[in-house]
Amino acid sequence: MTTITTRTVAYPSDGLTMIGHLTLPAGADRRPAVLIGPEGPGLNDFQRRRADALAELGYLALAFDLHGGRWFTDPQEMLARVTPLLAAPERMRDMGHAALDVLRAEPRTGPERIAAIGYGTGGAIALELGGAGVGLRAIGTVNALTTGRPGEAACIRCPVWAGVGSEDPIMPAGQRDAFATEMQAAGVDWRLVVYGGALYAFHHPPVGQTVLPGVGYHPRHAQRAWQGIVALLAECLPVTE
Repeated sequence: MTTITTRTVAYPSDGLTMIGHLTLPAGADRRPAVLIGPEGPGLNDFQRRRADALAELGYLALAFDLHGGRWFTDPQEMLARVTPLLAAPERMRDMGHAALDVLRAEPRTGPERIAAIGYGTGGAIALELGGAGVGLRAIGTVNALTTGRPGEAACIRCPVWAGVGSEDPIMPAGQRDAFATEMQAAGVDWRLVVYGGALYAFHHPPVGQTVLPGVGYHPRHAQRAWQGIVALLAECLPVTE
């Protein structure tokens, strides 16, 4: 296993002090970098391990924070925080830019070699960065299909990969169709993978939270979705470039 270095990074965003998780691969050279957005409940060890796994593949990675170091176990508390955030695109973009600034400030980050991936709320933030015209190499999301502003989709200048469960009540067939229509009309290089039988948050194992209806872990599809993200990065942001 490749030796990696991890450290906690604090930075201001959304009126809070965010606590991100930065991982660096072995060596001192500049590397391609990946911004990782967590699910609505926030950043926990499961998401931190995603950053560590990417560092083991040779990427520099920052798993960013959504809630000032807090991780919600109560879904109603989480929704009270996340619902207004998802309705405020500029606020999401500001949060994404704040995390992106931290990643770019790391001396080993290749400044023109950055991708953004995210899950749920974190995926929506990744897409908002694309819609803001940020020069990313790739965007990968799971359970995040933002729609409703087709003109801004044209500002996305990189390939987009999105994964969603077929039985997800939050991202139903109509939402998937709207996302595909907007991406296609904007001329984006896009892919949408629908995982049969999977619910919302199918990629995240249960970790002591109260689970809402329509939410459920699907271990096989979780692994497949991760492989899809890794393949996207290998194609658009190769470590050996």
